[in-house]
Amino acid sequence: MTVINARAIAMVEQLSVDRAEQAVDVLVDSFYDYPVMRHIIGDTVDEYEGRLRKLVRFFVAARYCRDEPVLAVKESGRAVATAILTPPFQREAIPSLAKHREAVWKELGQDSRDRYEALGDLCRLFEIPEPHYHLNMIGVLKSHAGSGYGRLLLDAVHELSQEDLDSTGVTLNTEDAKNIPLYEHFGYRVIGRVRVTDDMDTWVMCREDDGHF
Repeated sequence: MTVINARAIAMVEQLSVDRAEQAVDVLVDSFYDYPVMRHIIGDTVDEYEGRLRKLVRFFVAARYCRDEPVLAVKESGRAVATAILTPPFQREAIPSLAKHREAVWKELGQDSRDRYEALGDLCRLFEIPEPHYHLNMIGVLKSHAGSGYGRLLLDAVHELSQEDLDSTGVTLNTEDAKNIPLYEHFGYRVIGRVRVTDDMDTWVMCREDDGHF
């Protein structure tokens, strides 16, 4: 299990697997209108929230299956902000995870899977060769926007990387241009930009720990 250094961010903790659905709740709420989710899931107005929840639940389950970080800030014992990460070296996926993946894509449809995999292929054009953490998703409940919890999570992510001798930094993707100055404030820089559709780009960003990359 991932342990957050006590001298870093006292409010951030590893969310236990029995509270996984809390992480799903936070990420569904915060990513509901995010461009890349709309792009992957497609124009399914009546079923969108349920389909989004299935996709996010798989992303969260994958982290737990590999014992990867699922970080959270809680209020009154419930997660209100969450970040999920891929560490520098992934553990081998267990068979049940592959079955879960296939079940999700079977339900969401081949078109959704194709869009998701095409996006991944585009982002890999700017893949960093050095081992690093990748910030898959970070979100705060809309009801807690402006709380500073996103900053707490980012600080905890950066500390994880800095204290991991196998890691050289952190990468992330964003499809919202307004996020770029925010991440630059935290030491990230754009290393690539990809046109995904006529009205959506994705920016690949990185934050090096010790002048790597």
